[in-house]
Formats: sequence, C-alpha cells, structure tokens
Amino acid sequence: MAKRDYYEVLGVEKSASQSDIKSAYRKLALKYHPDKNKDDKEAEEKFKEASEAYEVLSDEDKRKKYDQFGHAGVEGSFGSGGFTWDNFTHANDFSDIFGDVGSIFETFFGGGGGFGFGGQPRQHTVNRGGDLKISLSLTLEEIAKGVTKRLKVNIKQICDACNGTGSADGKVTTCQQCGGSGRVKQVRQSFFGQMSTITTCPACNGTGQSIQNKCNKCNGDGRISSVKTIKVDIPAGVSDGQYLKLRGQGHAGKQGGPAGDILVYIREKKNDLFDRDGQDLICTFPITVSDAVLGNTLEIPTLKGHAKMKVPSGTQSGKVFRLRGQGLPHLNSTRKGDLYVKIIVVIPNKISSEEKELYSKIAPFDKKRNLKPGKSFFDKIKDYFV
Repeated sequence: MAKRDYYEVLGVEKSASQSDIKSAYRKLALKYHPDKNKDDKEAEEKFKEASEAYEVLSDEDKRKKYDQFGHAGVEGSFGSGGFTWDNFTHANDFSDIFGDVGSIFETFFGGGGGFGFGGQPRQHTVNRGGDLKISLSLTLEEIAKGVTKRLKVNIKQICDACNGTGSADGKVTTCQQCGGSGRVKQVRQSFFGQMSTITTCPACNGTGQSIQNKCNKCNGDGRISSVKTIKVDIPAGVSDGQYLKLRGQGHAGKQGGPAGDILVYIREKKNDLFDRDGQDLICTFPITVSDAVLGNTLEIPTLKGHAKMKVPSGTQSGKVFRLRGQGLPHLNSTRKGDLYVKIIVVIPNKISSEEKELYSKIAPFDKKRNLKPGKSFFDKIKDYFV
C-alpha cells in the first residue's frame, strides 16, 4: 500500500510552522498511544505513522528533501526496511511535547530503553557512539567530475589500554542499583492513570556493570580522543547542503557498543565565472558593439575548457544562448545540465579620436532608424489586464 503524504498524516498544511507540526503530532500521539489502546494494532500503526511523519517534517533538512522529492527524498534517512523506532531522533522533544508524560513515550525509542511494542523487554541499552558532523568545501570543477578526499578528524576510538572496558584490571562488577539489567522501574501518576515505566539505570547508563578500578588512560570511559584519516568518495553532481553518511566510522560506542556515523556535509565554493541553478550553469559574457552588430564566433569558458559559440549579427544585449550538456552532471546519472550564456554588449566609455571619427560616420545611419521611447512589451500586457 502506498504511503500517505506526511502532511496529510498530521493533518497540517504544507506551509505549517514547526509549532503547528508539533501540536498536531502531540494530539495524534496521545490519541493513538498503545498504552491508551491496549492490543489495538490499528492504533499502534497510526501512532508509528504519525511518528514517522513528525520525524521528517520536524527536521528542516528532511522536510526540504521531502517537499522536493517526496518519499524518495528521505528514504536514505531510514533503513532498507523503512522507518523504525531506531530512526526516531526526537525523543528529547517529549518533555516539551508531552510534559510529565514524556517518560512514557521515551520507552519506545532508543534513548529510553524499556519495553517496545508487543510488550517484550529489550536487553540492556546499546551504547551506540555519537555521530560526527563535518563540512567539506568543494569547487565546481570537483563537483563536476567527482573527487576523493582524505580528511583528518578528531574522533573517539576504543582505548587501547583497557580494550574498551574502562577498567584498569579488566574487572567489572554487577551494578547494584539495577542488578545488572541496565533498567530501573519507575511508577508515576498521569492522566492515563498509574503508569509503570522502565528507564535506563542512571548508575551504570544501561550497561548493567560497575567499574571499581578505572583505566588511567580513558578514566573509565573505554574510549580516547584521537586523530583519524578518513577517505570520502564524493560522486559527481552533488549540491550545497547535501550530505554523505559514512556508516560505522563515527565515535566508538561505550562498552562494545556500535560506532556512530560520520556525516559529511557538502559546501560549495563560490565560482568567479559561473552561477549555479540546479545542474545548470549561468555565465555572463561581454561582447563589443561590433561583435553584436556583425556577429562573431566566441570562445566560451566551460568547466572542461572552452567551447565555440556563434553569435549572429544583430544580437541584443541580454540575449541568452544555451550550450547543451555543458552544465553539471545529475547525481547518479549520465544526464548533464546546460550552460546558459547571457550576452552583455559593452559600450566603450573612452574612445580614441580615430574611433570617434568612425562612430561619427555611423551616426547618420542610426538617425534613420527613427528610435522612439515607449513602454516595454510586458508593460503593455500588464496594462491590458489591469
């Protein structure tokens, strides 16, 4: 079955503010939360559907891609199986969205642990390493052909002194507060009634273990900061603001947890010759009065060198020509954009006596053209409809 539009799911307009989106999600989440709809699979699915919509629309980057490309634009944000609770990155919003009942909802996402849907308790918290975000500036020439970059990054890696255990002697004991489960149970009163919540043990951060003799090198963290060189393969045709995800190359997780990712954000350097519009390039090219009147073949700069372009006689200033296939390649495609060349006829402001004499001979011919001031074509059209 085809996915519903995220705006339709939350019941908001495409112009909705972040406040509107958050308010709409709050209403749906409270209505369809499984704790309020025991054994109701339909409510459970609607809760998940609303959460997926909120995950995308509450994130400016994901929302921009969704608005431009639809569901295909955000597929890369989720795994091959689609949205799961591990993809939900807004658990920290719950205290703002739901107030005192925030901890109830946290049990459904990675940060809160506890019980997932179906009532089965999760195992101890997986201490996944954090993601590392870096910016990479590229020239248009690099974007046009794709490039491989090697970057040095500061990152947390497994401590070689304790092999990531955090213990100087390798000994760990069971956490006394949670009994090794990594979980503690809390009971609180909410408008749903009395609710039991399973949360991460604050004493051991969900590991279920306690370290008595901490490693001197990492101070018990199991990780140390170091400089690492990474290789980044940039495909041709990327755009400013897009990012590449290097899975598993981010900060190491604690106590054997999986590493996070590295997110490489593309930044496009300003180019002195070309402006960019999607995969098309725009170049302003000045020509002389004689070239405009008589015509000429020009050498137009491109990202690959130069291309010949014929300018016919009588070319007006502002005329735009198109050189097909001389733009940027489309991402993951053999198609290319075009280069648009805007002609500007340059009127000399200083001329020699010889040039002045020649222009004086042309002047009588110009007078015969009987040029008169008047409204432009578009002004006339506007007056017609007003």
